[in-house]
Amino acid sequence: MSIEPAIKRAAVFVDGQNLFYAAKEAFGSQYPDYDVKALAEQVCKANGLNPISIRFYTGVPDAQDNVKWSGFWAKKLLGMSRDGVAVYSRPLKYRNKTVKLPTGKTYSFMSASEKGVDIRIALDVIY
Repeated sequence: MSIEPAIKRAAVFVDGQNLFYAAKEAFGSQYPDYDVKALAEQVCKANGLNPISIRFYTGVPDAQDNVKWSGFWAKKLLGMSRDGVAVYSRPLKYRNKTVKLPTGKTYSFMSASEKGVDIRIALDVIY
């Protein structure tokens, strides 16, 4: 019969875009200034877990598409990596979207979306 450890180990997987939109909805955050490592450690501590691995996943705009956010994410991901967080990023994909306005007119714009991030998280969870 195995004895259960007093403090269980945990691997933490964070979807950056989902975290940002949850923080935006819950706290009105307009900027992704969260500390992923501190968040993971606090959640684990509150549940009696020892975080042995913290992983962060996000889509990142190309510098040609958005210099400000591309630079922001390059620095933020480097900082997280130096802090011991395993980071995984994918370039955002841009597609033309068209919506119909209440006036009956249509409006077209470029919309960014992540492709492959959710699959990568699922593969890492299984592995």
